[in-house]
Amino acid sequence: KKNSNPTQNDSWGKQYSHALFKAMSHMLCIGYGQQAPEGMTDVWLTMLSMIVGATCYAMFIGHATALIQSLDSSRRQYQEKYKQVEQYMSFHKLPGDTRQRIHEYYEHRYQGKMFDEENILGELSEPLKEEIINFNCRNLVANMPLFANADPNFVTAMLTKLRFEVFQPGDFIIREGTVGKKMYFIQHGVVSILTKGNKETKLSDGSYFGEICLLTRGRRTASVRADTYCRLYSLAVDNFNEVLEEYPMMRRAFETVAMDRLDRIGEEGSPPGLSTATSAATPSP
Repeated sequence: KKNSNPTQNDSWGKQYSHALFKAMSHMLCIGYGQQAPEGMTDVWLTMLSMIVGATCYAMFIGHATALIQSLDSSRRQYQEKYKQVEQYMSFHKLPGDTRQRIHEYYEHRYQGKMFDEENILGELSEPLKEEIINFNCRNLVANMPLFANADPNFVTAMLTKLRFEVFQPGDFIIREGTVGKKMYFIQHGVVSILTKGNKETKLSDGSYFGEICLLTRGRRTASVRADTYCRLYSLAVDNFNEVLEEYPMMRRAFETVAMDRLDRIGEEGSPPGLSTATSAATPSP
């Protein structure tokens, strides 16, 4: 057989290629090359080369894996979270229709990506936080007459306290007879207001409801049901009162709209403390 090892008479390209091939076969931990080491020095150098090569190979795999995972970490976080949800549903043996509704909720609520938004916003300065919130809620502000005609400082104060929520078709956002602890602003979707007199009123993008309970601290006299997938922003009663203490004119605007809504459904005779909801109206100047 012809010896495959290069000699000094071969070209430098052939010699270099052969040497590189032997080095890579050691370093990538595939083996010890074409020829076994002969002396003890060769044995120890080969073992050292294989150890260094295995270490470098492991580091390469680790960095490559981290790089791939970091390309879309929010989607990976969502997938990991939803796997836990699936295991939870399986553990509790939830019925199939409930599992499907939970799946659809996650798809509409997070849309395949999950962020720790509260932590991210908490790390930013107040001006940056306000700028992001105003940008995220730009469609809500543009569609809502209440915000369009209000002091920008009031709008910013209100938006920073809103909490994003998603409801599915058929969900009761508000139930009759319960104590009102939140009001809602509709970013996108359609809801139905169900009153005792079987009157049904539709609300859509740019409307708000549930504020009368926050003003009167009473119980709700109407139910609100989601007709479509609804993307809403909720405002808790404590935050509602905190903002309106700073802007008393806006409290009067809310009260004016609330009285108009009560009159529209014939509830003007209701005792104080009761509430309902109907379509959004532009506050009186």
